[in-house]
Amino acid sequence: MTQPSVLVVGSLHYDIMVKADHLPRRDETAVGTAWYPKFGGKGGNQAVAVARAGAACRMFGAVGDDDFGVFLRQALRAGGVDDSFVAIVPGVGSGMSVAILDAAGDYAATIVSGANLRMNAAALAEPGPWQDVGLLILQNEVPEAMNIAAAGQARARGIRTILNAAPARTLSPDLVPLVDLIVVNAVEAEMMGADPVSSLHSAADAARRLADRFEAVIVTAGSKGLAAVGPDDEAFALPAEKVKAVSSHGAGDAFIGALAAALVKGAPLREAAQAASQAAARHVSTADAVSG
Repeated sequence: MTQPSVLVVGSLHYDIMVKADHLPRRDETAVGTAWYPKFGGKGGNQAVAVARAGAACRMFGAVGDDDFGVFLRQALRAGGVDDSFVAIVPGVGSGMSVAILDAAGDYAATIVSGANLRMNAAALAEPGPWQDVGLLILQNEVPEAMNIAAAGQARARGIRTILNAAPARTLSPDLVPLVDLIVVNAVEAEMMGADPVSSLHSAADAARRLADRFEAVIVTAGSKGLAAVGPDDEAFALPAEKVKAVSSHGAGDAFIGALAAALVKGAPLREAAQAASQAAARHVSTADAVSG
C-alpha cells in the first residue's frame, strides 16, 4: 500500500544573500563581502524539509519563465520533491528576495512575490495534485484566497491541513474552520491575540488561547521549546533540544517539514512534535542554517 504523501501549496523564492559588515542606513551604499544564491520561499523550504524527513512530497506553486524559475524547480527535484504541479507563468518574474546579513548576525530583506501571486487556484480542483496525498501544508506567503481554495479542497477530500501562519496576518473567517492544526512562533501567537510568550508556561497559555479558534495548536518558543493543544484537548509542553546554535534562520521550516512527515506516517501529535523539535535543533546547530 502506498504511503500517503504531503502536498505543499506555497511560495518559491530565489534568494540572493549578501554578506556585509553592517546593514546600510538610509541613503548609504554599504560594501558587501560576498554573495550567493539560495533556494527559498517558505513553501519550497518546507517541501524540501518534508522530503528530507523521509516522506513523499509534492509542491504546488508557480515560477516565472526565467532562469530563477529553472533554478527553483531544479532545487525542488534535487531535494526529492515532485515539482510536476509547479506552473511556469509566461512574462512574469519568479519570486525572489535580496537579504543582507551583517557581521553581528542581524538580517534585513526585501521580497518580491512575482509569480507566487499568479498561482492558479482552479487547478487545485483537479485530482492530479491530490493523488495519494494524506496531508496539506500552507503558509502565509501566498494570497489568502489560494490558501482558502487549497484548504477547502483538502477538507472535501478528507485530508488534514496544517497552516504555518507565517508571516503573521489576519486570517479570513473562511480559512480558520478549514485548518486542522495551526503552528505559530511566539511573535505570531502574540499578533493573533495571545499574551506575550517568553517561557514554556506562557507558550502553553498562548496555545490554550488559540485553541478556542483552532482544532489543534502548536506554539514554538525558540530555545524554550514548544507548547501544544491537540484535537482531543490534550495539552503538553516540550523543552527545546540542547544544542549549540549556529543560526536560527530556517529553523521554523525544518520544524514544519519534520512535523508533517511524522504526522503523515501516522504519528500522534506529541510524537510528531518531538521529531520536529529534534529536526529544528539539528538545523540550527549546523552550517546549513547559514549557508543554505
